[in-house]
Amino acid sequence: MRRKDKEISDADAINAIIAKSNIIRIAINDGDFPYIVPFNYGFSENKFFIHSAKKGKKIDLLKINHKVGFEIDYLNQTITHEIPCEWTTKYQSIIGTGTIEVENKKEEIITGLDIIMKHHGKVGENSYKESNLKNIVILKLTPLTLTAKQSGEWN
Repeated sequence: MRRKDKEISDADAINAIIAKSNIIRIAINDGDFPYIVPFNYGFSENKFFIHSAKKGKKIDLLKINHKVGFEIDYLNQTITHEIPCEWTTKYQSIIGTGTIEVENKKEEIITGLDIIMKHHGKVGENSYKESNLKNIVILKLTPLTLTAKQSGEWN
C-alpha cells in the first residue's frame, strides 16, 4: 500500500468494517475486461457468503475461473473546502483477492443464507421455502489477500 498512513492493519478494525458494511463488489474475469457485480453478503469464519441464482453470466464465468477481486467500502462522505484541490473524502475500504466455491447442497445453502440474514440484522430462526432453495446457490468467497484503509478521522 502506497499510503501507509491510511492503512488499517488491526484485524478487529477490519472485521468491524466488514460487519458494518452491506455491499461487496466482486470482479470476475471475463476475458479482456472484468465483470463487476455488487452483492449483499454475510461473513463468518473469514469467508464471505453470497446468494446467487444457479444460472447466469457470473456462474458461467466462475466455472471458467474462480479467482476474483473484491471491494467493500463504508461511509463515503465528501468533505468540501473553499479551495477545490482541498476537497477530500472520508471513508473506510477493503480490497482483496480470493477464490469462490459454488455451494449447491441444501445444507450449505441454508447455512449461507442464515449467515447473510444474521449479517443484515435478522435475529432468531429462519425458514426458507423449498422452491426458493432449489433455485439458488451460495457463493463462498475465501480471501487470499486483503488490505484495508481509511481516510478522515474515525472514532
